[in-house]
Amino acid sequence: MKLSIAIITCSSTRKLADDTAGAALAQRIKAQGWTVGAHIVVPDKRDRISQAIVDASGKSNIVLTCGGSGLSLSDVTPEATADVCERNVPGIVEAMRAASMEKTRRAMLSRAVCMQRGSTLVVNLPGSLKAATECFDAIYDQFEHAVEMTSDLGH
Repeated sequence: MKLSIAIITCSSTRKLADDTAGAALAQRIKAQGWTVGAHIVVPDKRDRISQAIVDASGKSNIVLTCGGSGLSLSDVTPEATADVCERNVPGIVEAMRAASMEKTRRAMLSRAVCMQRGSTLVVNLPGSLKAATECFDAIYDQFEHAVEMTSDLGH
């Protein structure tokens, strides 16, 4: 199955040129034979993140946000995601946290969510290169089936 996956890095300090986590995610997406539908950086502003998710979800099967899911007061990605999505998909972030807990107990501090916006799956990934790629690696094998299900293509 050919997937289109958008990457939205949520950061007020990074630019696209120094978005190492987003670049690594793009490489992993392409390695699966999938398409990077978009790769942008938006500031840690709830309304800007929400709008970016809305814009990307109309064009991609999956939207990966990168960053803004921790405990800092400026981390608002989960709230921005919930603002524009309808359905919670908790198993994906549960799998990410379980895999991450094997590496660091700080994984329990993640507030990441995974939700559906229509037929698009939106997944909050951590912002660091190491954590973002480890979390991606823990869940990407479910993407094609998830897209089949959200597209009503059946089992």
